[in-house]
Amino acid sequence: MPRYKMILDLDTGIDDALALAYAVGHQDIDLIGIIASYGNNLTDVTAQNSLDLLDLLGASDVPVFYGARHSTTTDDFSVMPVSKTIHGKNGVGDVAVPKSSRQVDAKSGIDFLIEAAHQYQDELIYLPTGPLTNLALALEKDPAIAHLIGQTTLMGGALTVPGNVTPFTEANINQDPEAANTVFQQQEKLTMVGLDVTLRTLLTKKETVEWRALGNQKGQLYADIMDYYIDAYYNLDIDKRGAALHDPLAVAVAVQPDYIDTLPLNMKVTTDKVTGDYGRTIGDTEKLLDETTSKAAILVDQDRFVHDFQRMMLAVLA
Repeated sequence: MPRYKMILDLDTGIDDALALAYAVGHQDIDLIGIIASYGNNLTDVTAQNSLDLLDLLGASDVPVFYGARHSTTTDDFSVMPVSKTIHGKNGVGDVAVPKSSRQVDAKSGIDFLIEAAHQYQDELIYLPTGPLTNLALALEKDPAIAHLIGQTTLMGGALTVPGNVTPFTEANINQDPEAANTVFQQQEKLTMVGLDVTLRTLLTKKETVEWRALGNQKGQLYADIMDYYIDAYYNLDIDKRGAALHDPLAVAVAVQPDYIDTLPLNMKVTTDKVTGDYGRTIGDTEKLLDETTSKAAILVDQDRFVHDFQRMMLAVLA
């Protein structure tokens, strides 16, 4: 019997696809829905990727909802060229995953999140792996969800290491720093799983060879997708030792927090475009004496997590 209800908020690129598989396979997770966001690709593309991958994984009962199509401070969105290089033009390594015949749910992803927060409360884990626009919009519409959602575990930010877009800013936060600041300032029971820990969790082609050896479509396609990611990390000189398991680590931490060590810290996101201090996740000096409602991951048991992740993927893809 699953212990938690989970909503994944995905801008479905390659590591989001891994997070999705991990959530589908975990015995403690009842995946009740996916909210599609912009980020690694356009919202229409990320929604379709989620539908396709859910069907591939045998989880076609999980609904997908549209979330935001652009940030809270813009009127449109264009995919960054580097996102296409890292994730492929289609978001999943230019691998042709069979197209789902299902449609995106007619309900707004914002409304779905709000309703789930009221219905499940402490049981609910909300897990965004892209920009935080959807949660900021939900908080604006219904501020009560700040304390209703049982746990918010996000992949994003960087506290003790440089960002991967600017020296200060991580990619998901960079998509909508204003929304991210709203979330960090308002949302309770928040855990930031940032580059501090995700960059330590590397997967290599030694693992994807084992996925292929399963001899089925799931294993082959996921290996093709992940190998594209590993090659992108190598060719862009991000890391020649393997590719980081950013988003699946956040899913794992949400249900098994002892993978990481955390620092209790009330945080904010800087939004000063004039000085260039824009999109940095940092402690909020005005709240240093307040009760702490958020924490940041600073260390991870990477060997244990990568081993457990591989074991989970082999089970899910079998």
